[in-house]
Amino acid sequence: MKLTVIALTAFVTTDLFAQSHYAGMQSRPIKALSEQQIADLKAGRGMGLALPAELNGYPGPAHILELSEKLDLSRDQMNRVRRLFRDMKAEALPIGARLIEQESALDKQFANRSITPKWLRSGTIAIGVTQAKLRNTHLRYHLKAAQILSHRQMRQYAELRGYTPKMPSEHRHMK
Repeated sequence: MKLTVIALTAFVTTDLFAQSHYAGMQSRPIKALSEQQIADLKAGRGMGLALPAELNGYPGPAHILELSEKLDLSRDQMNRVRRLFRDMKAEALPIGARLIEQESALDKQFANRSITPKWLRSGTIAIGVTQAKLRNTHLRYHLKAAQILSHRQMRQYAELRGYTPKMPSEHRHMK
């Protein structure tokens, strides 16, 4: 009896470990991207790409707009942040679309069993460059947005977002 319980436990444990946390992802249209990631890329959202900026005191245009009343933005500040958001989105959308296309092409190469080492190398390098451009875009607009807010607004923004990032001493002189 004791030996049967041990054998059964070993079998169940082995079976559980054999299942991958990737299970179910094989039905995704693009295996490397979730539906949410695709939707975010198509909408120009940051998907956490700007966390180094956000969590170190450089707020993003979208979140500033969400909190604009509580931050008591002036009309000029509001207009400037709206322009930044519009420009950021206009820049991010085509990069996101390119990333979706590149990931789809990579997925199809594997699905069709037509992937070659040469294509793999050039395809993944291109994806990396596109990802870097997208991240740079979002980070750059956090830098620009930080130049619009006062130090008081920056502190208030951090509190409203639920964290207290390090506050750079002089945002306005950064380029």
